[in-house]
Amino acid sequence: MKLWDKGFSVDEKIDAFTVGKDREMDLFLAPYDVMGTMAHITMLEKVGLLPKEDLDVLLPELKAIYKKAAAGEFEIEPDIEDVHSQVELLLTRKLGDTGKKVHTGRSRNDQVMVDVKLFSRDRIKTTVKKVEKLFSTLQKRSEELKEILIPGYTHLQVAMPSSFGMWLGAYAESLADDMLMMKAAWDITNQNPLGAAAGYGSSAPLDRTMTTKLLGFDDLDYNSVYAQMGRGKTERAISFAYACLAETVGRLAVDGCLFMSQNFGFIHLPDSLTTGSSIMPHKKNPDVFELIRAHCNRIQGIPGTIRMITGNLPSGYFRDMQIIKEVFIPLFAEMDDVLDIMDYAITNMQVVEGVMSDPRYSLAFSVEEVNRLVGEGVPFRDAYKSVGMAIQRGEFVYRGADGKSGGDVPLKASDLHHTHEGSLGNLCNDRIKQKMEKVLDSFSFSKVDKAEAELLG
Repeated sequence: MKLWDKGFSVDEKIDAFTVGKDREMDLFLAPYDVMGTMAHITMLEKVGLLPKEDLDVLLPELKAIYKKAAAGEFEIEPDIEDVHSQVELLLTRKLGDTGKKVHTGRSRNDQVMVDVKLFSRDRIKTTVKKVEKLFSTLQKRSEELKEILIPGYTHLQVAMPSSFGMWLGAYAESLADDMLMMKAAWDITNQNPLGAAAGYGSSAPLDRTMTTKLLGFDDLDYNSVYAQMGRGKTERAISFAYACLAETVGRLAVDGCLFMSQNFGFIHLPDSLTTGSSIMPHKKNPDVFELIRAHCNRIQGIPGTIRMITGNLPSGYFRDMQIIKEVFIPLFAEMDDVLDIMDYAITNMQVVEGVMSDPRYSLAFSVEEVNRLVGEGVPFRDAYKSVGMAIQRGEFVYRGADGKSGGDVPLKASDLHHTHEGSLGNLCNDRIKQKMEKVLDSFSFSKVDKAEAELLG
């Protein structure tokens, strides 16, 4: 069955090629296609394009289809083109000609757009909850480990003292900024394209504001041509937000790989979280971090792939856009898996104390000595040169905050007396938490949940 059937058959090879993986991808969209149809026909009845008695039999049947789809029991039959055709076929089988009335005033073009937006909205909500959990884990461990020093690096050269708390807290704050990008993607997504039809509106007296409210959208894609142009743009905006998130998590994974190596030796994972070698009995590999890194790298490539599909298309709909689903829909599950496993790894990660007592890190305290001299009135450039010359002569000794020669190398962050915002002694994790809470509170999740519950209830 094809919604555009005009009584002639299509070449089987052409049909198989043009349908592609659409049936497989559309299974993810099935519950949302049903929701869109429920909102649409509720509006059709209100504007006088669908009799009340028809609405009263269509809605219960659509709710039954929705339950099957939400439970993973929905199937698209082999000779059916897509999810839209399958839903309409099920209605027609059960209700006869009444089932043929649900398509008035819309096109598969705005159907698939609203399906993708409803699907994406739901998946963004799931991802945000997982980010919130990883953020909390990072902040918790940052507070637990804030006193334990490790070297900080620039150019992969030992630079200045850092701490496990500072390291993990940095990634927590990065997630807070990533959620600003996610909120922007949410705002683009949470606009209603339904009623734009094939991209040029309809002569039917549709009430698009009504379907916007029924589906819990914050606003409309008003211009029908732009609503159609939003296909691809929406997916690209969402994938870019996910790519930013993947960059943060992937970079943390890279640190994990480095810090677990014997050359660094800062952290360990329990044996049960590592893998071994088929030939080297001593190996305990950080495969979890390596695979997180690979998944995150792949996710970061998705916006570019979508752009290559849509980048040279003029206004209007083109079948090219169908391929976006194959790239876009798997993105959410992949990112969610990465967030779950990173949270698990950070929760179970073990750290090594006393790292900074190793002489190879002694020069990390050179800036402390420069600042000590500045505090005694020595001009910064003179202090810098004095310490630099001592290092070149091999005579540098960390003197400690009291200036006494041969002072013990500090092993705790509080020994260094860093006080400014965001420094070793003042990580500002509470302020970072406020940043995250502010952006999380800006998502209209509760409004969406209420609208969907009312529509389906």
